[in-house]
Amino acid sequence: MKKTLRRRLAGALWAATLAGLPPASPAAEPDAAAPSTTVPSTAAPEASMNERVLRVPVDPQRSVNLVVTLLQPDGPGPFPLAVVNHGAAGKTPRARMPRYVHTFAAYYFLSRGYAVALPMLRGHAGSEGEMKPFGCNQERVGLDNARDIQAVLDFVATQPGIDADRTVMAGQSIGGWNTLAYGALGDPRVKGLLNFAGGMNISNCASSAAALARGAERFGATTRVPSIWFYGENDSYFGPPVWQAMFSRYTAMGAKAQVEAFGPFMKDAHHLLVYPEGLPIWAPKADAFLRQLGLPAAITHPQYLPQDFPPPSGHAALDDVEAVPYLSDKGREHYRRFLERPMPRVYIVGPSYAAAFYGGFDPVGRGLKECRARSRYCHVYAVDDYVAWVRPTPAPPMVRPATPEEAAAIPFVNESGRQAWLKYLALRRPKAFVIAPDGAWNAAALGPDPLAHALEQCGKAHQGCRLYAVDQAVVWAQEP
Repeated sequence: MKKTLRRRLAGALWAATLAGLPPASPAAEPDAAAPSTTVPSTAAPEASMNERVLRVPVDPQRSVNLVVTLLQPDGPGPFPLAVVNHGAAGKTPRARMPRYVHTFAAYYFLSRGYAVALPMLRGHAGSEGEMKPFGCNQERVGLDNARDIQAVLDFVATQPGIDADRTVMAGQSIGGWNTLAYGALGDPRVKGLLNFAGGMNISNCASSAAALARGAERFGATTRVPSIWFYGENDSYFGPPVWQAMFSRYTAMGAKAQVEAFGPFMKDAHHLLVYPEGLPIWAPKADAFLRQLGLPAAITHPQYLPQDFPPPSGHAALDDVEAVPYLSDKGREHYRRFLERPMPRVYIVGPSYAAAFYGGFDPVGRGLKECRARSRYCHVYAVDDYVAWVRPTPAPPMVRPATPEEAAAIPFVNESGRQAWLKYLALRRPKAFVIAPDGAWNAAALGPDPLAHALEQCGKAHQGCRLYAVDQAVVWAQEP
């Protein structure tokens, strides 16, 4: 039975007890350094979003049609509607811009039971026409786009399963600016506005920030629908001085709004809706906002949400390669390459598995799923810039580093136990060394929970078994 147990743990346990029995020899260690290379995560939920691509007429006189993506949860509805407006930054020509679908704003609303409409602006991703230039008058640009979005809402309202009388409007970057402009139209179907880093820059305008503040003031003068604004400290387009001036002048005109300044986010807070790491920052605030409006805010379709990111554990510094459990030399080199990759990133480990996952909709969930197809025990070791790994059995704090010289200081054990200590130091992590007052010792390495295993095996025949070392740290503190 004991041999079977060790085999089940992939030959990863090494245990011996000094009670008149000869110590066991180390078992062969699995090569956990056959790690998977880069594993990209999918960009969308696996659950069907019942996607439809519509061509919506918005300017019959000029025969202009916009491309609109309509997403719906499973079921007949009718569903409240979220209109999510895209940003338009970067060097990609507008006509070659992909349809705006892969955004956590859409996944958020789907998970709360909303249908989601994502219109493409004129000239973007197959939409016809061109946006009209108005020089530095960003207000007129926003209102022009808002009237197109209103035509989209009129059209989507005729689709089956849509309750357009319960609509919320959301948008990011220029989409956030267009959302604020829409509020000024006074459409009674729209109950609330969600502005994510809203604004726009015009290359030939020398004072875009001042023009944004003036435009926000004018929007605020005729807007009576509540809004919530999300801005980060390290936004590369609209930093605190810009949005603070916009918000001040918007609310000074009587518009009801709240701002959520969430501080720095990754390398650029302007991309809050791009990454799953953003959801814990803005989703609870959006839930509270929707509840205040009497709109659905509870998660009814969790299949559209990624798995939560585990919090930092404090196990080790991110770049402490030696602290990563299970890895051989090849695996440690794989982890070093992981540290060189940009965020978002997730590193998954198990007794015979290691892989890195980058970006996409659900890197944590996808990583654990891939690992569990190959290994019984899977753990998130690192996320972005922190370590999340937690031992199944907590370890006492380090008293001092574990060194070969420590062999002479180990209490209770005889020469055989001291030799076992030297072998223990060469084992890969995670590992534990246990001693008992009658001279017994026990060591375990690499399995799913070597601390618990070493203590359990020792305790079967001996009293007072205690941890002496965990990994490369002595944790034994002599009792008075």
